Amino acid sequence: MNILPVCIAVLLTAGTVLAGPSAVEKNGQTSEVKLEAPVSGHLADLNGKYKLRASETVYQLGGYIGEHHHAGPGIRFVAAGELTYVQGTKTTVYKKGDYFYESGDVTHTATNKTSQPVIIINFELLPSDWSGSSAIVPQSSPEQSAASKKP
Repeated sequence: MNILPVCIAVLLTAGTVLAGPSAVEKNGQTSEVKLEAPVSGHLADLNGKYKLRASETVYQLGGYIGEHHHAGPGIRFVAAGELTYVQGTKTTVYKKGDYFYESGDVTHTATNKTSQPVIIINFELLPSDWSGSSAIVPQSSPEQSAASKKP
């Protein structure tokens, strides 16, 4: 079974694209874009509107990225090490060889709590004109803003 069409279909049907990049707190974590390509082909409604990006993210010992969302959905592959991933009250440790999915619209953090570097390969769907990091500061909802103003 060829998994690529399945991965692309999942990416194309999930998440809401947000409006632009913001600075997210991070330390000991770097990302490098390895490949970007505009979406083109039989899914004509998507052609030219989105691009697929593959990037490599390295978490050094103690490296982390603070609370963030992503501009689009993506699939992550742990190429080396173990990543501690926190989403709400749920903590998951992803190990070498694991894949996981991020819809893009859910706040999460990630940390390397081990003595070895962690390498994550990210595959994500982004607006065609997006540049820079896909990690963005979460936007609070109107309900969250109203609740934070209560005495």
